[in-house]
Amino acid sequence: MLQHAISSYGLEIAISCDPVRFENAQAPELDNIGCWILELENEDEFPDLIDSLLDSTEAAVLFGLGKAPERQSDEYPRWERRLFSKLRDEIGSLELLDSEDTLDKLGGDTSEHKGPLPLPSILSNTLQSGALEASPVERIWILAASLGGPAAVKEFLDQLPAGLPVSFIYAQHIDANFSSVLSKVLARHSSFELKQAQEGDSLKNGQVLMVPVDREMVLDEQGKIQFKDNAWPGPYGPSIDQVMLNIANHYGANCNVMVFSGMGNDGAIAAPLLKAYGCNIWVQSSDSCANSSMPDSVEATGCSSFIGSPTQLAGHLIKTIEQETILSGVGANASQGH
Repeated sequence: MLQHAISSYGLEIAISCDPVRFENAQAPELDNIGCWILELENEDEFPDLIDSLLDSTEAAVLFGLGKAPERQSDEYPRWERRLFSKLRDEIGSLELLDSEDTLDKLGGDTSEHKGPLPLPSILSNTLQSGALEASPVERIWILAASLGGPAAVKEFLDQLPAGLPVSFIYAQHIDANFSSVLSKVLARHSSFELKQAQEGDSLKNGQVLMVPVDREMVLDEQGKIQFKDNAWPGPYGPSIDQVMLNIANHYGANCNVMVFSGMGNDGAIAAPLLKAYGCNIWVQSSDSCANSSMPDSVEATGCSSFIGSPTQLAGHLIKTIEQETILSGVGANASQGH
């Protein structure tokens, strides 16, 4: 479990062993260690181990982090987050973000664009002038992503047709200096309007609001965006867990989440709470991710109801909205008949 957690943050396991193997390890095997984690069930059995370890390395040593909770338990994401914070304190910031070069390559993609999936005929009335923007926002989806997320989210948005009655809030771990570049890249083929969230904005159908990296964003009683003076909690901005909680606090079951590629476990803490609200939680499939740690962590909570590639997620969303529209129409007709 310890190895899994460390690997999920992009760190390499240089050596993992019992005390006997460590005592027999050769010096070259111990070179280039950035941090040791020592966990003993019974320290009395190895009285000289701690001194031996401290004498053989100049790297940081973490003692007694405690046995990892079960992978499926609610406590596991918090345990993993504490471990990550301790590792960051000892070995410095970890590379969990997409670089400017990655975004440039994504923006410079000249491959043939296939175009969006078709809009269901029952939703064609939303294409009438002003109908989509004027209609009330009833479906909110948080798009949550970290490393590898921009490419996945772009693929997802590119597949969505104009006229789809849904509003997106995009929470992406990224350097704040790259936010404007990211919005331009994502807007290249998308039928949706990409917009940096501004104070006083309201959610609109047909729009993707990008969450700021440096300030926590909340919704007031009217559903308008407000910014707090503080930064996001946690090691990276925006905190996806906090975004999920802040949006669900206003929209309840109408707030849904898709978790795309990324390292770490951001989103896994809030997922059970949103599921209790009645929210849908979907995740990107592991085989389609640049790094699947984040969606895998959310999937491990048992809260996700659909798994797919970005294109499959887009197709499932369109089908879901079509079915909801049909059912709501049947309900309205039944009420009128009664």
